[in-house]
Amino acid sequence: MKALILVGGFGTRLRPLTLSRPKPLVEFANKPIVLHQIEALAEAGVKHVILAVSYRAELLEKEMRVEEARLGIKISLSRETTPLGTAGPLALAKELLGEDEEPFFVLNSDIICEYPFKTMLQFHRAHKKEGTIAVTKVTEPSKYGVVVYEEATGEIGRFVEKPKEFISNRINAGMYIFNPSVLKRIEVRFMSVEKEVFPFMAKDSELYAFDLQGFWMDIGQPKDFITGMGLYLTYLHHSHPHLLTKGEGIVGSVLVDPSAKIGAGCRIGPNVVIGPNVVIEDGKRRVHNACKYALMDAWTYVD
Repeated sequence: MKALILVGGFGTRLRPLTLSRPKPLVEFANKPIVLHQIEALAEAGVKHVILAVSYRAELLEKEMRVEEARLGIKISLSRETTPLGTAGPLALAKELLGEDEEPFFVLNSDIICEYPFKTMLQFHRAHKKEGTIAVTKVTEPSKYGVVVYEEATGEIGRFVEKPKEFISNRINAGMYIFNPSVLKRIEVRFMSVEKEVFPFMAKDSELYAFDLQGFWMDIGQPKDFITGMGLYLTYLHHSHPHLLTKGEGIVGSVLVDPSAKIGAGCRIGPNVVIGPNVVIEDGKRRVHNACKYALMDAWTYVD
């Protein structure tokens, strides 16, 4: 099975984090953003991941060769010479995505969640239609384009942009599964999957909604990146507490890279991520009342 991850943007919304590295390689909880997705895809049985890239592809390729060997999967780069939007990259990678009849995943690279890919694939195979969109619940649907669908079956009827009255509180979560037949709907040009593909699939009764459970965040902007970090730490606390750092001076959900050096008498947490090679001198504090969530990137020094 294959997956395509849309990583072709310049990451302008996430500056300054993307000034020195492409967005997919920006570390989120001490791991490149895109690696969270690739590892989850590999665990779900995906054997070939295609990265739709345009910006600083050489850095991505170098990093992905290492991960390819570690995970035992194939990672290919599909290079855009001009921006192709959210649909055009699928057509550009048509030879790879359409070489068999297996469905494939498509992901926006800004999404962090629990990645229930196995359950989502089971749902897709069960309804036997052309496409599945993961949808997530929001508290203020009037700020978004919402997805209207039959709760009993998941069949999507329509999309409504920023509704004035309540009609749905589910939005597109940026994760999809398609059958290869969807490639007939897409051209190699700048094309929006949300506006130029999904409405026509829904009209043909070929598009279904998978209701995403658990936390979800689009971390494409700095404030959402930090909020997403807090949600992720809370998820680890409840589901994978062994991955969090424990010990004297650690309070709540804290993630510390093994290469970081923390002095005596420090109080760290809650909701803190400390990156590689960070040095914190004796008696320093990173506490909840100083900032909602704290992120200390690589080579930070606190005296």
